[in-house]
Formats: sequence, structure tokens, C-alpha cells
Amino acid sequence: MNIYPEKLAYLKGQREQSPLQITTLGKFSVKVDGKTLDDQSWGREKALQLFQFLVTSRKRRAQHKEQIIARLWEDADGREGDRDYKVALHGIHKVLEPNRRPRESPRFIIRQGLTYHLDTNLCWIDADALEMYVALGNETTDDHPDIAAESFREAIDLYKGSYLPDRLYEDWTSEERERLQVLALGTYVALAELWVSIHPMESVRLCQQALLIDPVWEDAYYVQIKAYLAKGNRPQAIRTYKQCEQILMDEFGIRPLPETRKLVESLL
Repeated sequence: MNIYPEKLAYLKGQREQSPLQITTLGKFSVKVDGKTLDDQSWGREKALQLFQFLVTSRKRRAQHKEQIIARLWEDADGREGDRDYKVALHGIHKVLEPNRRPRESPRFIIRQGLTYHLDTNLCWIDADALEMYVALGNETTDDHPDIAAESFREAIDLYKGSYLPDRLYEDWTSEERERLQVLALGTYVALAELWVSIHPMESVRLCQQALLIDPVWEDAYYVQIKAYLAKGNRPQAIRTYKQCEQILMDEFGIRPLPETRKLVESLL
């Protein structure tokens, strides 16, 4: 029995079923119970910063308040940092749950002693959805390439750009940004590889999109060369190889990998 169409349908339906929807790729936006928050909703910048930090650290264990303060506001002394944290956390609760009653437990930010974390069971986060689509695509590539292609396409559609682009210079975002970029690049190439023989020019386009993100991503050149060869365009395959060779030499002082060179040896 093929269970993968149901898995794909489940992933597609998660977004609208989640009370808190968070977009992090290419831009940052939040939707709570069907209402999109505007930038002014957050009030203080520190409230937005704290929420984005909790989103970024969602896969780690709950963060201690002092650890969070040290990462976000390292120049603040103990009393100032504690005050800033309380005000920022209150701002998050106010914007996400404006109608919460006094003494009622917060819905989205879970406190355990002095540690805090985002309740991801109530969230749809584009970065996590992308990762789940990629996992399904990888799982189905061999036996169900149609499901794999659709899963990879859904993942690519979610990658609108860098993770939290308004926090490019914050060190606590860099690891997640790099991880998601690598995941997206691999997905472009994986889908392009699936389509080499069926839709070679679409395969070329996907590789070119990957190279716009990272011009030294050799896997994209490799699949692009294969696609041109599948199309019968030998000159363009050679031109693509030369481009790959030049950029790798300029950037790193290295030659393409043996498997890339082998693709064009007979042509050269």
C-alpha cells in the first residue's frame, strides 16, 4: 500500500490547521489564529528579537533566561537584562494572546522554572515544513519519483530567501541560516536530477536557481551538464563545465571533482 500520498497531503494541510504560523525564509511574518501581525504589532524591538530567538532555538532544549539574555543583550548588566527580558516576554504574550486572562498560562511560550521554549506543537514554521518535505522527497526518490518531485517542489517553493534576513548580522541566526541554505541547495539539485531525462531544460533552470544562491555549488554544475547532454547540447555542456572550472579555481584554487571532469572528458 502506498502511504506516501497521504503523508504529502498531511504536510500540505498542516499550515492552515496550526494556530500560529511563522514565516522565516526571505522575510519574517507571523499569523495568529488567522490574523497576520504587522510590524507595529510587536511594539518594542526587543519583544520581536526575543521571539525570533525562541523560534531559532526551537529544536534545542528549553533555554535558561540568563542564557537568552547573554546571547541577545550581552552588554546589559544583570538588573537591566532581567528587566529587558521581562518587558520583551510580556510584549510577546500581549501580541500573540491579546485576550489572555490574568493568571492564565501562556499558550505559545512555555515556562519551566527559569527556562523558556516555543511550543512547536501549536506552530507551523516554514523552515520545519521545508525540512519535512525534503525528508519525504528523499524517502520516495527511488520508488515513487512523482511523490519525490512534488515534495521537493513544495520545499523549493518555501525557500523564499535567507533565514531571518532582518537578523543577518546576529550570530545566533548564522548556524540556522547556513543549514537551511545547504538544505535548499541540495533540494534544487535533487529535483533537477530527477528531471534530467524527462525535463532537461527545467533541470537546467533549477540548477541555475541554485547557482544564484551559491555560485560555487559544484553539484548544480554537474547536473546542469548532464541535462545539456541529455538535450544533445554539447557546446553548452562544455561551456557550463568551463564556467565551473573557472569559478572553483578563482574561489578555492581547486579543480572540479573527478566525476564532474569525467562527464566532459570525451567532449573535450
